[in-house]
Amino acid sequence: MSKIGRLPIKLPSDTTLSVADSLITVKGKLGELRWQLPQEITIQQQDGIVTVVNQHPNDPTSQPIYGLTRAKLANMVKGVSVGFERILEIIGVGFRAELKDDELWLHLGFSRPVKLNLLPGVTVKIVKNEVTISGIDKEMVGEMAARIRATKKPEPYKGKGIKYQGEIIRRKQGKAAKTAAS
Repeated sequence: MSKIGRLPIKLPSDTTLSVADSLITVKGKLGELRWQLPQEITIQQQDGIVTVVNQHPNDPTSQPIYGLTRAKLANMVKGVSVGFERILEIIGVGFRAELKDDELWLHLGFSRPVKLNLLPGVTVKIVKNEVTISGIDKEMVGEMAARIRATKKPEPYKGKGIKYQGEIIRRKQGKAAKTAAS
């Protein structure tokens, strides 16, 4: 039995969760998210608390889906009520980011700027050397942040590149200068 799957989900007062033909709809002040419920899983609601129930607890293929479903529902509830955000830091001389229409242009020392299309439901805000990605769907926010970071990962010698805020980059020592034998 999944430890994560057993945890109840408390719905905020301004959030509603409905299930129709195994399609889950979560509505909140920031928007609406939908997800197809797996066949092995059912949902029970009572007094603003949602509980996920595994129909086949002894089936080894339904156990991982049980925890996944609970985590996905919790992320949907948090997304429509509070939202998600990832902050990336751009480190390097001359490295910068621009937002043009629905495209993010990254100037990272390559011969041409890197152009990335924004994913649907994701907003990007740029302040100096920080790129803030926000939205209601945790998967989309994380995917957009990963795509941006993948364009120029931080290198271990000087730390130049794009990193998540708070990420620790293990630094390497450069070549040691040889002493002259006398």
